[in-house]
Amino acid sequence: MKEGIHPDYKQTTVKCACGAVYETGSTKEELHVDICSKCHPFFTGKQKLVDTGGRADKFYKRYNISE
Repeated sequence: MKEGIHPDYKQTTVKCACGAVYETGSTKEELHVDICSKCHPFFTGKQKLVDTGGRADKFYKRYNISE
């Protein structure tokens, strides 16, 4: 790697809107995020599952395909 062209890599504090604080490494000293793994619906198990049932049947019906 060339000397002097890369930014400094330092310890970073990441703060979420929910109040969670993480320590990591980055070129910035402090980051603010809107959503993290502690408050994201996918990771907390509060995500609504979209009912996709019947999509295959709809496709078969549309194109006259028998299963």
